[in-house]
Amino acid sequence: MTPPPSAPPAAGGRARLYRTARTAHLERAATLPPALLLFDEARYDFDPELARRVGAVQVGALGAARLVGRAGVTTLEVNEPALLDGARRTAVTLAWLGLRALLGRARPVVVTYAIDNLDPRDVREPGLRRRLARRVDLALARFVWSRCDRVAFGTPAAERMYAQAFPRHRRPLRTTVVPALPEPCGCVGDEPRAGAVFLGAFADRKGLPLLAAAWPHVARELPGARLTLVGKGPLEPLARELAQRADVDLLVDPPRDRIHAVLRSAQVLVLPSRRTARWREQVGLPIVEGLAHGCTVVTTSETGLADWLDAHGHHVVPDDGRAETVAEALAAALRTVRDPASVRADLPTADGRLAADAWMFADGDRAQPMGSGTA
Repeated sequence: MTPPPSAPPAAGGRARLYRTARTAHLERAATLPPALLLFDEARYDFDPELARRVGAVQVGALGAARLVGRAGVTTLEVNEPALLDGARRTAVTLAWLGLRALLGRARPVVVTYAIDNLDPRDVREPGLRRRLARRVDLALARFVWSRCDRVAFGTPAAERMYAQAFPRHRRPLRTTVVPALPEPCGCVGDEPRAGAVFLGAFADRKGLPLLAAAWPHVARELPGARLTLVGKGPLEPLARELAQRADVDLLVDPPRDRIHAVLRSAQVLVLPSRRTARWREQVGLPIVEGLAHGCTVVTTSETGLADWLDAHGHHVVPDDGRAETVAEALAAALRTVRDPASVRADLPTADGRLAADAWMFADGDRAQPMGSGTA
């Protein structure tokens, strides 16, 4: 995709500035109020046709800054500051808007949705050059943070991390916490349920090796239990090896309607996420989708939703790397047949991401003069 020769209008004065775009972002954009969507890089699962329908524009950092300045943007959503990979692009745009404000142009209200719960200061890069680059990116991320007017945190864990890692604002900053919980999926009926499903990337960070080691313990304790693996990724050979068992099924990269069908028939969603040197489970889209379909969740304390899950009858275990820990929790969840309707009853009536978006953009069409806040 190439940027247009002139700035398209920002629908309702809204624009979203993302570093990367994937199909999930485009699907969400289709459900949110119309906005100019600018992105730098398309992910592997990018849908060009959907991008065209929602009016997404692929453009570099300087081009994005010019488009935002010319498109009548009054409220600008940016990637959360802790996403250091996007700090340079966002900082360029916000610096450009700041220069325009010094010349008397109105400055948009800057908003962000934050779910990162890994302190960027804790990440250690190998090599002097990469360490210096990360220092620069962290400084730029703090600049981006200082330019934000509204922050909607998707988890309490993200709010705690930002309080520790980012400095206090020199001007008023409005914040709120809107848990990143889904609304119940409308496709769920009275289907019979049994077994567990792993949904997500076939990768170590999502806990697939841990689950592969845990499942034989579960199967010995609960003969007849079944596990379905749904996803794709570098550990697909391990998934295929596990699926050689008679009690394990495998679906590699199935279509969305098939995923919904699997979730409707599953009793438990298991995602034993593992922290790595550079990554921590922020929320976990598989967890969100499992909840929306009434699944009991088994996961680790790494997700930012851990406190909520633990308080609402799900199974949260420490990330201790022990297969026995996962096996015990998974067996307990399979033994306790929880009514899917009770899982769904705990969810909000409106999707948390949509509710956060409504809060971020509420009354957001008032352009801000340089240096003022949203007290």
